[in-house]
Amino acid sequence: MTALDDLLSKGGVRVAWTGPAGEPVVTVTLDRPATRNAQTPTTWRALAALGDALPEGTRAVVLRGEGPVFSSGIDLRAFTPEGIDGQSLLGEFLSVPDESAADLVQEFQAGFSWWHDRDDVVTVAAVQGAAVGAGFQLALACDLRVCTPDARFAMREPSLGLVPDLTGTHPLVRTVGYSRALELCLSGRWVGADEALALGLATSVVPAEGLADAVAALVAAVTGPRPTTAAATKRLLRAALTQDAVAQRRAEGEAQIALLRAMAREAGLR
Repeated sequence: MTALDDLLSKGGVRVAWTGPAGEPVVTVTLDRPATRNAQTPTTWRALAALGDALPEGTRAVVLRGEGPVFSSGIDLRAFTPEGIDGQSLLGEFLSVPDESAADLVQEFQAGFSWWHDRDDVVTVAAVQGAAVGAGFQLALACDLRVCTPDARFAMREPSLGLVPDLTGTHPLVRTVGYSRALELCLSGRWVGADEALALGLATSVVPAEGLADAVAALVAAVTGPRPTTAAATKRLLRAALTQDAVAQRRAEGEAQIALLRAMAREAGLR
């Protein structure tokens, strides 16, 4: 067993490194069904290491939860003095100065950020059942979310006296707007599949028995373009979230020129 395999196992993460027929698709399963796939700091470290270890040429990563629940959020035992397997999240933060504590938060966030930040892969969350807190944020970290009718989301951190700090605030506000995001976070209420679809939190809602097929069809569709084209498109659309119209137009032209030049070289033109 490699160090990565050991970390994934301890974090409750199972990985299938290739898709059907050897397709360049990695499937990641949160595999702690006895806890409704609750997450631990080791889960986040495992997810971060996984992002660094994706095989070259991977085109898509699918995220799912084992059993009827996507993820119930953080394992609340992490907030007890005893912690989980002797690891207390409260103890970890109390034992280090503020700067080191901020670094620790960033270390945990690394398990979430690559799902959105990487240009070379498209990430798809297959959400069945509840996605709560850290589970909601992990689903939000993905580019696309395919949900079953029983899928439901809730941001419960404020109810625990905390804020969502696992990269979830940016995609939530980007998707539903500030006012709705504030209401969802402070109320902690459930957002069902139909509302999630209307708000743009869900890309599609499909019957539970068709979830795997729907995800496979979506992955096949979004990996149809060339890898360089897909990466350029993802990078360009992400830039549109922060750039003004003039800068975005220039970015479009620069991306297009690079692709056209590559096509010309392939055609033997100078």
